[in-house]
Amino acid sequence: MADMENSLQEAMQIEGAIGVALVDYMSGMALGTQGSTKDFDLSIAAAGNTDVVRAKLRTLEMLKFKDSIEDILITLGSQYHVIRPLTSRNTQGLFLYLVLIRTRANLAMARHKLKSIEEDLQM
Repeated sequence: MADMENSLQEAMQIEGAIGVALVDYMSGMALGTQGSTKDFDLSIAAAGNTDVVRAKLRTLEMLKFKDSIEDILITLGSQYHVIRPLTSRNTQGLFLYLVLIRTRANLAMARHKLKSIEEDLQM
């Protein structure tokens, strides 16, 4: 079991990672971040991505899908943004947001590692 800081540090070890945040998608607030730079404010990106998560959850509800979101992938020209809503009882309402440099990242391995981090995270 890992706490938030250790989980964020572990996510930053993923090949190609340049930023990670743990976000409350009800408030849009980043509970913790690592890797913000002057060119990329993770708190702003995290807040903006809460709208993405909320919209997808609403869509699933309207479609009456009895399924959950494993992750949401946004592919940019130079980056991958992976959003992983957390599903355990103590982490519901939160998501992990990982930013990767495309040329350095192995997307399949990053998704696998993010799943492992989620399973170990204790809030």
